[in-house]
Amino acid sequence: MTKLSATDLAHLKTLERRLLWLSCWTIHNANHLRETGDGVKVGGHQASCASLVSILTALYFRTLKPQDRVAVKPHAAPLFHAMQYLAGNQTREKLEKFRGFGGAQSYPSRTKDIDDVDFSTGSVGLGVGITAFASMIQDYLAAKPWAKERPVGRMIALVGDAELDEGNVYECLQEGWKHDLRNCWWVIDYNRQSLDGVVREGLWERIEAIFGAFGWDVVRLKFGAKQRAAVAEPGGERLRDWIDGCPNQLYSALTFQGGAAWRKRLMDEIGDQGPVTALLDRRSDDELQELMTNLGGHCIESVAEAFDAIDHDRPTAFLAYTIKGWSTPLAGHKDNHAGLMTKAQMAEFQAAMGVEAGQEWEPFAGIADPDGVKRFIAGAPFFAGGTRRHVAATVETPGPVWLDDTTLSTQAGFGKILDGLATSGHPLAERILTTSPDVTVSTNLGAWVNRRGLFARDELADTFRDERIPSAQKWRFSREGQHIELGIAEMNLFLLLGAAGLSHSLFGERLLPVGTLYDPFIARGLDALNYACYQDARFLLAGTPSGVTLAPEGGAHQSVGTPLIGMSQDGLASFEPAFLDELSVIMDWAFAYMQRDGENDGEGNQAETHWLRDETGGSVYLRLSTRPVEQPKQRRDPAFIENVIDGAYWWREPGPNADVVIAYQGCVAPEAIAAAGRIGEDRRDIGVLAVTSADRLNAGWTAAQRARKRGDAAALASVERLLDGLPRHCTIISVIDGHPATLAWLGSVYGHRAVPLGVEHFGQTGTIDDLYRHYGIDADAIVAAADGLAPGRPLRHLGAVA
Repeated sequence: MTKLSATDLAHLKTLERRLLWLSCWTIHNANHLRETGDGVKVGGHQASCASLVSILTALYFRTLKPQDRVAVKPHAAPLFHAMQYLAGNQTREKLEKFRGFGGAQSYPSRTKDIDDVDFSTGSVGLGVGITAFASMIQDYLAAKPWAKERPVGRMIALVGDAELDEGNVYECLQEGWKHDLRNCWWVIDYNRQSLDGVVREGLWERIEAIFGAFGWDVVRLKFGAKQRAAVAEPGGERLRDWIDGCPNQLYSALTFQGGAAWRKRLMDEIGDQGPVTALLDRRSDDELQELMTNLGGHCIESVAEAFDAIDHDRPTAFLAYTIKGWSTPLAGHKDNHAGLMTKAQMAEFQAAMGVEAGQEWEPFAGIADPDGVKRFIAGAPFFAGGTRRHVAATVETPGPVWLDDTTLSTQAGFGKILDGLATSGHPLAERILTTSPDVTVSTNLGAWVNRRGLFARDELADTFRDERIPSAQKWRFSREGQHIELGIAEMNLFLLLGAAGLSHSLFGERLLPVGTLYDPFIARGLDALNYACYQDARFLLAGTPSGVTLAPEGGAHQSVGTPLIGMSQDGLASFEPAFLDELSVIMDWAFAYMQRDGENDGEGNQAETHWLRDETGGSVYLRLSTRPVEQPKQRRDPAFIENVIDGAYWWREPGPNADVVIAYQGCVAPEAIAAAGRIGEDRRDIGVLAVTSADRLNAGWTAAQRARKRGDAAALASVERLLDGLPRHCTIISVIDGHPATLAWLGSVYGHRAVPLGVEHFGQTGTIDDLYRHYGIDADAIVAAADGLAPGRPLRHLGAVA
């Protein structure tokens, strides 16, 4: 990159002031000027924006190229929106509505903001980690012959130092080391303040040691140009030593107090009536304040030079010393994280910024050469090509991979279906990328990996195979491989799925990521799963094995609440098939669903007619089991396929006088079917409802209700069609190896009595029969629930839910 010219430096400093003003004004307007009516503080982070303003200015207006991707620390969202406003990618209207309905988001969002957000942030630490996994995905694509060659970008995170308290950051560092991470920058806004206080002394040493241990280069940006010049003056070395030894709290307190406080402290501690005193005397109080706050992270020259100096692709951490609240009345105060300038302080700040009354929202107010600044912005490489969202072609699915097994578990079927795709030669198989946190074999990905291999940029042979040691697994690493093996960290799994699931938008190439993990451990990575869905990343997740059906493993490995997670998680269509033909249908549909990209309302808010996301698409979660189940005669007709995807079908359709319907989901199908046969000896017209997705059924039902409220009287949900015609006296007994609330709501569709059976407590060890009996989800329990429905018997005695 060319040397930073005096003209460019002047433009960058002008933009730095404009961004500082606009970000602070946006927050001020939201809290002090805009009428909200509810009396609740709107919030925002003026101090957090100020600490990052110099770094962001140098990065976006000088260093970045269009192929680079950035995760901006969440509390600097107003600063990011202000920058995009100057670049013409954000509107004044949305800035005026910041943190309001229809306005710019509190934290940068790919799906809800109109400006060019690369990675959503907000869950602290996750925006940091995803940049490393995005770089790994970029390398994965670069190794594939079918991928179009594109310029290699840097995946960059602008990190608040308090974000480094998040454990997922260090899990990510280790995974990056294992996978030879490159082209990744983390710029640490080292303002040494968190929400509640000031960080511990010496944290910088720990940061440098940890990053260095994992192979990162660390660039320390501590002294700005003015400080370096002062250090070169007589007495300057003693000033530098004092700064190095000054405790964080004292440095922050003196910053807040200002130049006079600095002078008194420095004179008391290092003033010598000689060169040090002379150094201080040559500066007014204001100039001394400016000198002492001229840390490396607030010196455009220093930041730009540090970025320019990187001439390699090794991962790099920039430790940039900054002041929280820099150049504002909030600077340095330990309570400034959520602090807001008062109206009086804002008036003084406005005068200092040279913004006239009535010009507060003008992008280039108070600038001597606005045309020159506009040309400078237009010439910045990052903005030259406009927004940078790519579009990738859809890959057609081959249709369901049908299996002929007479008895098999859904987990084993999942592996066989992937193996069938691996051997099919279909173009879809090339786009599948599998990954798992050290449970590849035990979640039945082994056959896929044996055929498709593990990915690494550098070839790594399978030593066991080369040494002729028998093994079922062929663990060869190569650029052709299509599986990324992760360590035991579910947060990393979901961050990788999130990055891979955005590859079509970030890199212009379609990937179909498939991740597997033990179902109970979804909860361990739930924050990152939610984060991936919030970004609208597209992936297929298999949680397996699941439930107390994993009997001998005990409570630590038995999931209870995951069906409810599947129902409640936005952006994730959840299924729990019982049989292989259902699974075949769902997986084929899932690979198409993951690629859909229908229109929304332009704000990322889907119209309610798209509540099921059938037009806009999303990710898919399969809750699978290790329990072998006898398979029915295979069903391939269009009606069956449609019903499986909609969420349910009649295994045994009820007659007109049915007084009991058994609704089941998942691997308890044999118990439900057996119970129906026994109950049918005494009761007429009993029905059995096979639920493949309580999530889809419930979402369709709520969508239909909303549609009718809007006047669409003909709107009818799939579950309403299925249950229409059941006699009013009919009772729905639901059963699932999971929380009973998953299906308990079925009784509310038409007001039928409901008896929900399921698991509400931590599991036990034992056999499947033992545990099904213990938790009341076996055939005997279902029969007993039906026997308890004698006319006139109070429902409360049945433990039922109306």
